[in-house]
Amino acid sequence: MKPASTQPCPEWQAPSPADAGDPGCSPASLAAIDASCRKPILLLFGAGVVWLMIGTVLALLASWKLHEPALLTDHAWLTFGRIRPAHTHAVVYGFAFQAAMGVTLWLVSRLGRTPLWHPGIATCGALFWNLGMVIGTAALLGGESTGIEWLEFPRYVSPILFASYALMGIAGMPALGSRPQRRWFVSQWYLLAAVFWFPWLYSTANILLLFEPVRGAAQATVNWWYGSNLLALWFTPVGLGALYYFVPKRIGQPVHSHALAVIGFGSLALWGGWGGMQHLVGGPIPAWLVTVSIAAGLMLMTSVAANAVNLHQTMAGHFHRLRQDLALRFMVFGGMSFALAGLCGMLMALRSISEITHFTHLTIAHAHHGLYAFFSMVMFGSIYSIAPRLTGCPWPSPRLISLHFWTAAVGLLLYLGVLIPGGIAQGLAMNSPDIPFLEVVRGTIPYLRLRTAAGFVLAASHTVFFVHLAWMTASRVRDRDRPLHDATAHAIPISGGSAP
Repeated sequence: MKPASTQPCPEWQAPSPADAGDPGCSPASLAAIDASCRKPILLLFGAGVVWLMIGTVLALLASWKLHEPALLTDHAWLTFGRIRPAHTHAVVYGFAFQAAMGVTLWLVSRLGRTPLWHPGIATCGALFWNLGMVIGTAALLGGESTGIEWLEFPRYVSPILFASYALMGIAGMPALGSRPQRRWFVSQWYLLAAVFWFPWLYSTANILLLFEPVRGAAQATVNWWYGSNLLALWFTPVGLGALYYFVPKRIGQPVHSHALAVIGFGSLALWGGWGGMQHLVGGPIPAWLVTVSIAAGLMLMTSVAANAVNLHQTMAGHFHRLRQDLALRFMVFGGMSFALAGLCGMLMALRSISEITHFTHLTIAHAHHGLYAFFSMVMFGSIYSIAPRLTGCPWPSPRLISLHFWTAAVGLLLYLGVLIPGGIAQGLAMNSPDIPFLEVVRGTIPYLRLRTAAGFVLAASHTVFFVHLAWMTASRVRDRDRPLHDATAHAIPISGGSAP
C-alpha cells in the first residue's frame, strides 16, 4: 500500500485525528477508539511511571549498599534483602508490565479498528493491579517474601494481579479478535500471542512454586523457566509488536519483508518457551535439560536475526529522521539493543562462557540490556507517540524529550560498559584458584561505584520523563473544557504509510 505521507512527525506535537497510517478508518472512528482507551491507558501509563520512580529510588539504595553495606543498617525495612526485590517488582510489574498492557490495549484497538470494550472494566483492572502492587511492595519491605526471584510477592498477592490482568484482557478481547484486513498485521501476531502467553506463564509458575510447590531442584527449574520466558514470551513480543507498528508508521514505509516477519515470529513461538535452564549449568538437574535450553537459545537467534534485519531494512534510507523524530530515536535504540541482547544471551548460554559469567555482575547487566535497553526504551517511544492522541495535548517541551533520551542512553551505556567488563573480570578471578574469594569481592567495588553513578544518570532520565508526563497531564486538566480535536487541528500528522 502506498504511503499517504512521508512528512516526519515531531512527537512533541499532537498528531492529527485523521491518521494517514490507519487506512480504511475514518477520523471519527479513530477518535472513538482513542476515547474508549483514554482513561484505562492513561491510568496504566501514569501509574507505571510512578512505580518507575519508586523502583529507581529503591535501585539506587540497593546499588549504593553493595559498596557501602553499612548504609541504613538501623532500618530493617531498608536492608538489601528487602529493597532489592521491592525494586525489581516495582520496575518489572509496576512500570514495565503496565506500560506493556497500555501499549497493547491501544495497539490492538487501533489495528482491529474496534473501540475498547467496556473501558470501565479495563480501568478497574488497572486500579486493582496497582492495589496488588501496593500490598505486595509493603509486604516485601516488611520482610514477607517468598524468596523466589521475580515472584517474591506473598502468594496472596498473585490472585489479585491475575484477576486484574483478566479484567484488562476481557476489555481488549473484542479488539484482539477483530481482523479488518484479509490477513492480520505483524504487530497483531505478537500482541495476540503475548496476551495469551503471560497468563500461562504466571499461573503455571505460581501453582508450581507457591500454591502446590514442587520439591527440590525442580523449584529452581520452574523459577528460571518463568524468569527467562517472562522476558522472551511477554515483554519481547509486546516490544516487537510496538516496533512493527510504530517504526513503519512514523517513516511512512511498509514493513520490509513479510517472509522475514513470519520467520521471526515463528521462531520465537517455537523456541522461546524452552529457555531458562541454561542458567543452571552445573546445577543438580539433568544435563540434557540444560542442553535443550542451550540449543533452544541458539535456535532463537533465528528470530533475533530475522527481526533485526527486517526492522533495519525497513528503516534503511530513513535514519535521517532520527534528527527530528525523537520518539523514533527511542525505538531504534531499543531495536538495536534487542539484537545485541539476543546475541549476548546466546553466548552466555554456552557452557564454556557460562563457567566465567555465571554468578557475576554480568548477568545483572544482561537483564538490564533486555528489559531496559530494549523493552523500556521501546515503551518510552510508544508512550511519546500514544499519549498526545489520548490527551489531545502536545508534549510541552521537545527539549525534555531529547534530554530524557540522552540521559537514558548515556546512563545505559555507562551501566553496561561498567558491569560487562567488571563481570568478566569477576568471573575470571573466581575461576582462579590463586585468588581468595574476599579479594574477588574487593575487586568488584570500583565497578559497583561506577554502577551507582550510572544509576544516578538513569534516575535523572526517569525524573525528566515523570515531570514531563505530569506537565502534559496538568496542561490537559487545566484546559479540560477545550474539545480534544482543537488540540490537534493544526498539528503535523504522524508519518503515513500502511499499517504494519
